[in-house]
Amino acid sequence: MPHTYLITGGAGFIGSHLAEGLLSQGHRVLIIDDLSTGRIQNIEHLKSNLRFEYVLDTVMNRAVMAELVDRADFIYHLAAAVGVRLIVESPVRTIETNVKGTEVVLEIANKKKKPVLIASSSEVYGKATKVPFCEADDLVMGATTRGRWAYACSKALDEFLGIAYFHEKKLPVVVVRLFNTVGPRQTGRYGMVLPTFVKQALASRPITVHGDGTQSRCFGYVSDVVEALVPLISREEAYGKVFNIGSEEEITILDLAKLVKSKLESDSEIVFIPYDQAYDSGFEDMRRRVPDIRRIRQLVGFEPRTPLPDIIERVADYYRVAV
Repeated sequence: MPHTYLITGGAGFIGSHLAEGLLSQGHRVLIIDDLSTGRIQNIEHLKSNLRFEYVLDTVMNRAVMAELVDRADFIYHLAAAVGVRLIVESPVRTIETNVKGTEVVLEIANKKKKPVLIASSSEVYGKATKVPFCEADDLVMGATTRGRWAYACSKALDEFLGIAYFHEKKLPVVVVRLFNTVGPRQTGRYGMVLPTFVKQALASRPITVHGDGTQSRCFGYVSDVVEALVPLISREEAYGKVFNIGSEEEITILDLAKLVKSKLESDSEIVFIPYDQAYDSGFEDMRRRVPDIRRIRQLVGFEPRTPLPDIIERVADYYRVAV
């Protein structure tokens, strides 16, 4: 049965792919985006679809949000400040966008008891060293004087707020922690590593690795992630719970740089940039970030199917033709 879905941040990288996936299943999609990090080009190909509507505004506009929520059956809350560079350079914007935006979405959704999926982040695990990260693990945050952790704390607060709405106000809420989701339309503008490497390799510019490159990540393909997001929001068993979503394939950032260079047959040099030079003095990074995905696998059968070399080629194909 077709439903109407509202996606906040719908012109963003993940939001635009989610909209695409929902439309392909015959649903109606409404999006709202202020284009602070999203791009109108991400949804250009969707505008001709009669089941698609977009509003260029902020989720802070309560009147607009109230109307959109009223029309929706389900709400995906993806609007957020994203990217390490943006977080470091604009901590006030990061905190206010993430916390206030989520507060508005939950408050308005609660009036009509519309199910909400909150997109959180693997960043909430902070400086935890127990790998793989499980949803029930303790969160280990850095000092409040380190702007690096503002994003992690704001997303953790989003999670607390969402779960509180579920328990206290009986609002159907599900939280997902996304691990390094990558693919076409992702920009390296705010420090996302894979599109940055790919663009550098295609242009034969130095591939810039921050730190010593031994820090590791798991890169999940956006279309695989969307396959988990679509069914999850309507599963009653998911409400009040947190789910990791991402790939289990771990790779160091240095090895990622080497793989991009090799896959794209680039003559780029790999160079190392100290964290203090790339961001600010005393910048702290997570050494490893590996998800335990047993919970999401068991509930909706999620499997990260796209291997990293294929992801690199698809991102490269996008940038070869992107304006």
